[in-house]
Amino acid sequence: MNKKQTGGSSALFGDRGQIGVCRGLGEFRGRRPVLVTAPGEALLALPVEGLDSERLTEFAALCAPIAPDLIVTQRRALALGLNAKTPIAVPLFPYHNAAAILALVTEAIGARMPGTSPASRSAAGAVQLAKMSHSLPAVLAADVAGRAFRCDETIVRVDADEVTRFADESARSLIIASEASVPLSSGALSRFIVFRDAMGDSQVAVIVGKPDLTRPVPVRLHSACLTGDVFGSRRCDCGDQLRLALAKLEHLGGGIILYLPQEGRGLGLANKMRTYQLQDEGLDTFDANTTLGFDDDERDYGVAGAMLRMLSCTRVVLLTNNPAKLDGLTAAGIEVTSRMQLEVAINPDNHRYMIAKAARSGHKLEHLIVSLANQS
Repeated sequence: MNKKQTGGSSALFGDRGQIGVCRGLGEFRGRRPVLVTAPGEALLALPVEGLDSERLTEFAALCAPIAPDLIVTQRRALALGLNAKTPIAVPLFPYHNAAAILALVTEAIGARMPGTSPASRSAAGAVQLAKMSHSLPAVLAADVAGRAFRCDETIVRVDADEVTRFADESARSLIIASEASVPLSSGALSRFIVFRDAMGDSQVAVIVGKPDLTRPVPVRLHSACLTGDVFGSRRCDCGDQLRLALAKLEHLGGGIILYLPQEGRGLGLANKMRTYQLQDEGLDTFDANTTLGFDDDERDYGVAGAMLRMLSCTRVVLLTNNPAKLDGLTAAGIEVTSRMQLEVAINPDNHRYMIAKAARSGHKLEHLIVSLANQS
């Protein structure tokens, strides 16, 4: 049988390794353990998300006689005061109950953790899988390679190397699922085109007016923001940017908004709320992300590039203040001919957030700089 084929038809079943990642993501989202493998390695991993005393006890019993470690990202290790260059394995002791483990994963505190070591290849893959499932970026893990451990047939196996290439495969799996005309409150006509990937996640292209595809098309890459887009949160500028982008596209005679499920710069909604709690304790938006163990921006624009190509749009004018989006879309094979600024109002609730974006991530917010100069 072909290595990449899992059944009678590769068109139906696809790549065996990628199927394993898809199923592993489903298991992690359901807070169930998976077996993550690499050459010479086999790691039984359980997401820390939703951990309680009962789940901890049952996982320890499943791994017995092997004691599980806690695997955290390099970012989380640095936040805990450890000089790490890779994800690390933290040995757990009897006093590490569920609450103590969650504190090691989420709280903005230093901790003395003797005996830590670099995480294995399979452990790093397990943590990346947790990130991709929008769970907390940490797992409990036991090395069962070569041990007297019989893997229950219900436990899904995931190849660590396949996890690293899943994003590219996800972009290649896109299909157009449905589309319809949608009149907007402004009176403008639009067409919503819904894309779906192999995991069943939906991304939407909103075609505003009638963009001229023979010229660079005005495009906005917009990461979904429930709090700002829907409820008008004043903690960010997301909703204001979306509405301004829509107005600009109408004024320009047409363009495209890609509405992408990348809540919280790719962290997911639950983790975004966790970062809000850390911000309330004094951290800025970037340090809050890295304190939880994420990169300051976890977004990937490969899917955005694939969506634009499927729409026959390969040259764009990007509506953004964020230079990283230009780099990301260019890397995804789209020609960015120029950038169009989106200047929205700043309020007392998002002032610190906006300053952090300008100072730490290079967002082009000239109006903020002018405003600060006038105040000094």
